[in-house]
Parts: sequence; C-alpha cells; structure tokens
Amino acid sequence: MSASAAGAEAPSIVTQVFGSGLIGVREGLETGIVVMILVAFLVKSGRRDALKWVWAGVGSAVAMVAVIFGVIHYGTSTVTGTAAELLSGLASLVAVAIVTAMVLWMRTAASSISGRLRGGMGRALAVGPVAVAATAFFAVGREGVETALLLVGYAENSAGSTWPLVGLLLGIVVAAALTVLLYIGAVRIDFARFFRYTGILLVVVAAGILAYGVRALQIAGLLPGGSTMAFDISSTFDTSSWYGTVAQGIFNFRPDPTVLQVVAWLVYLAVVLPLFLRPVGTERVTERAVTAS
Repeated sequence: MSASAAGAEAPSIVTQVFGSGLIGVREGLETGIVVMILVAFLVKSGRRDALKWVWAGVGSAVAMVAVIFGVIHYGTSTVTGTAAELLSGLASLVAVAIVTAMVLWMRTAASSISGRLRGGMGRALAVGPVAVAATAFFAVGREGVETALLLVGYAENSAGSTWPLVGLLLGIVVAAALTVLLYIGAVRIDFARFFRYTGILLVVVAAGILAYGVRALQIAGLLPGGSTMAFDISSTFDTSSWYGTVAQGIFNFRPDPTVLQVVAWLVYLAVVLPLFLRPVGTERVTERAVTAS
C-alpha cells in the first residue's frame, strides 16, 4: 500500500472506531446500569447464590447481540451493487423504527426502571433459576439489540471492515469500567435525567441513520431525487478532521446530501424530538439510588 493510500484509509478507520466506540460507551453504560440494579438487588437480598444465573442470562444476551451485529455488519458484504444498497436502505429504515420505539418507551419507563427491574427479579427468584436468567437476558438483550441496530449504517460504509466491531468492543470495555466504579462507589444516579440526555443523542443518531437509508434507497432507484443535492460542501468540509470524524462516524453526516435526505432528517427530528421531550404525565420523576452493600 502506498503512503497516500495509507493516509487516505486512516481517517476512515478513526471514524469507524471512534463513532462505534461512542455508541458502545453510551449503550454499554445503559446496559451496565441495568445489570448493576439486578446485582445490587440480589446482594442486598442475601441471594448471592442467584448471581450465577444473572451472569448466565447476561452472557446469553451478549451472544445473541453478537450474532445480530455479525449478520448486520457482514451480511451486506455478500451482496453488491443495487442489491446491497437496497438491503442497506431497508435495514436502516427498520433500525430507525425499532430504535425510535425503544427511545420513546424509555422516556416513560426511565423514572421507574429501577423498581421494575427489582420487582421482576423478585418474582423471578420465587419461580426459579431459569426465570432469573431469563429476566437478565431480556433486560440486557433489549439494550443490546438497540446497540446492534444503531450500528447498521456501518455495515455498508465499512465494506466488511472489522474496525467498527473493534470500536464497539473498546466502548463497551470503557462502559464496563465506569459501571464498576459506580457500583463500588455506591453512586446516586438520576436515571430519568441519564436516559433523557442520552435519548436525545439517540434520536439525532437515528435521524442520521434515516438519512443514510434514504440515500441508499435513492442509489438503488427505489426513491427519486438521487441527483438533486441540497448543498455540497465537499471542498471545505475536512472529513479527516475531528469534527468530520464525529459528524460521519456518529451522525452519518455527508457533505453532499440530497434534498430528500435533508427533508427526511429535518422531519424526523421535528416529529420525534418533541414527542420524546414532552412531559411524562403528572408523575414526579424521582432520583433512583443504586447502592451495593
């Protein structure tokens, strides 16, 4: 490989690792909080014997997510041309729909998630080990599936590269370390605020995935306007800069979007953000403390 080729590839690698890494930190920390609640509940209830079933459920969920990510990430590398664009576009739309549903659900569930998890685990303990493992599996699996779907845009952009997976794993490692620190330090966490701010980030990320999907479907010929650009700042937008890396790696921004891409991005944010940010009934959002003793 020539020096110029290596220099051209480096920004792409940084984009893939940094973008997927930040998603890994966000989603990994959310998953870590879920696991922390379950573990803390069992420890405080004097049921350390059930911890192995929690870890069995967590391990099974992680394995399931790895399979989903592998199918999404490497699946498009087996097809080329119009078929690949069509598959990527449709997968992006499905991902946006599911992620949006999850984000809007978390909006109402954030203030009571700790109590729900503890209540679910309490009932599972009364049923048996399989129920305990299943409770952990579904709690972690829900977050994991969301993570895999958020990375759908990388499958086609990276052309089968393993760097998005590397970035995701590094992000998860960082999130795991933060979770351990929270657990050891018995840190008080306002879950409603945490999910609110990270939810806003997810909505913006989902808008980028939607725009990516629209462009893919335009290239595949399923949507019109593929040659009608809203603007083109390719000559001034430095894709190798830190802001270029963040914009492309996390938000799927491109310096030459079509009009339909921009419209889809704006409409999605105009509809989903107000839905997500509107007040949740009349219930007072309380701070949930997670402690380990």
